[in-house]
Amino acid sequence: KLTVACKLIPFLAFAVHPAVVIRQRKSYRRKDGVFLYFEDNAGVIVNNKGEMKGSAITGPVAKECADLWPRIASNAGSIA
Repeated sequence: KLTVACKLIPFLAFAVHPAVVIRQRKSYRRKDGVFLYFEDNAGVIVNNKGEMKGSAITGPVAKECADLWPRIASNAGSIA
């Protein structure tokens, strides 16, 4: 998906943007003992205030991310 943005707006390919990881393939252990992993890695680009630059999130968002970033959680379709 980044390649599409790079073809449309070439200067985005070389800029560093702050982002929040919302899903990861590597399994991690929650405090209740459950191991959780997703089928892909995903992140959202945010501004300096922590607000999303995009408007929607496709797929689930990790509960830990939703607890730390409520503005991201409000745009999420589901929270895992």
